[in-house]
Amino acid sequence: MFDTPLTIVGNVLTAPEFRKTSQSNQVVASFRVASTARRFDKGTSEWVDGHSLRVRVTAWRRLAEGAVQSLKVGDPVIVVGRLYTRDWIDEAGVRRVLYELDAGAIGHDLARGTSTFQRHSSAVSTSTIEDEEAERRVGGEDSEPYHPGVVPPGEADDDAFEDERELAGV
Repeated sequence: MFDTPLTIVGNVLTAPEFRKTSQSNQVVASFRVASTARRFDKGTSEWVDGHSLRVRVTAWRRLAEGAVQSLKVGDPVIVVGRLYTRDWIDEAGVRRVLYELDAGAIGHDLARGTSTFQRHSSAVSTSTIEDEEAERRVGGEDSEPYHPGVVPPGEADDDAFEDERELAGV
């Protein structure tokens, strides 16, 4: 209750760095993420950068291990977590504020590239009951296989579609 959940879509600015807490002996990783708004300027017909947000991301335990092993500077990421500020006074007596995102989930932004997932070796597998009807239904609706560029038999209206079917081996 009263958490401030936030999702940031941006790029990794600094390589994740492993640390271990001195009191609780927990593994933690931190890195910075930048998210910059972009908009299309109709006057110049170009994309221009808008305001940016740079946030320190903190990941704990297994999430920290995964972040260090998977993320590189420049990677497009999506980070979900709780945002908070950390206030302190430095050695010069200047009041400082740091915005920090305590990550609950981190992943590559698949809208901007591809990624391969490798499960931790000790992860527990789960199973569900699957049958033909469950495979057919998506979002509560019936569905059927779709293969772009392949015309199903009986749906060709002219010779061009017949040629496509022959090329596709249908």
